[in-house]
Amino acid sequence: MNLSLYSGATGMQAQQLNLNVISNNIANVNTTGFKKNKIEFQDLLYQNPRQAGGQTGAGNVIPTGVEMGNGTKVVSTAKIFTQGQLTQTSEKMDVAIDGTGFFQVERPDGTEAYTRDGAFKIGPDGQITTADALPLAAGLQIDPEVTNVFVSPTGEVSVETADGTQIIGQLELVRFPNPAGLKAQGGNLYTETEASGPPEIGAPGENGFGVLQQGYLEMSNVNVVEEMVNMIIAQRAYEINSKSIQTSDDMLSRVNQLKR
Repeated sequence: MNLSLYSGATGMQAQQLNLNVISNNIANVNTTGFKKNKIEFQDLLYQNPRQAGGQTGAGNVIPTGVEMGNGTKVVSTAKIFTQGQLTQTSEKMDVAIDGTGFFQVERPDGTEAYTRDGAFKIGPDGQITTADALPLAAGLQIDPEVTNVFVSPTGEVSVETADGTQIIGQLELVRFPNPAGLKAQGGNLYTETEASGPPEIGAPGENGFGVLQQGYLEMSNVNVVEEMVNMIIAQRAYEINSKSIQTSDDMLSRVNQLKR
């Protein structure tokens, strides 16, 4: 019965973490470019009082054994990089990725980070930056006399001035062999890890990279109805695990009340 107490406790702890993941998904339902997390569980070590395949004498083999599980644990909270809905904003500096890829930005410490959030701004020095003033790795600048900015689906950035239209640069995208291995840093940013693999840079629309859509933003890929169902399942699982602990406690209480 002590084993059932500990197994129930691991189940409650796992479902608490599950609820944390679900709550974070729901909290970011309107976060631009947010990718939902999926929690994954594994069963714990088993105790084997009677081993299957053991010898009982005269060449007889035990066909099935006795295995007592020790509960469950969380092994992963992987990001799901499915495409979010593209929402039209008509803002000239809003750019969404339709397909595979990340924008590459430079952090204040000189390291590189990656984002699906294309809500870009023009800084005081004319640089194209994120909402947190992180410049794009492409280093594009918009002069004050520019009257309009155009971003093609293949990433060519051109500007319109009194002298006409000219191309000023190229937006590139980055992808990874295992995007689920990227480390989420907050602020809609991801950084490379050994699990993600090295970054591969390419032009939008080529070699499997996504295309760009100016005037659109990619919204979160969180499905609120699905998350609400997951929340109900997690709550019921938490309740039934607590019930198993209560039942074990009741059985121990009855043992303590036995008289000789």
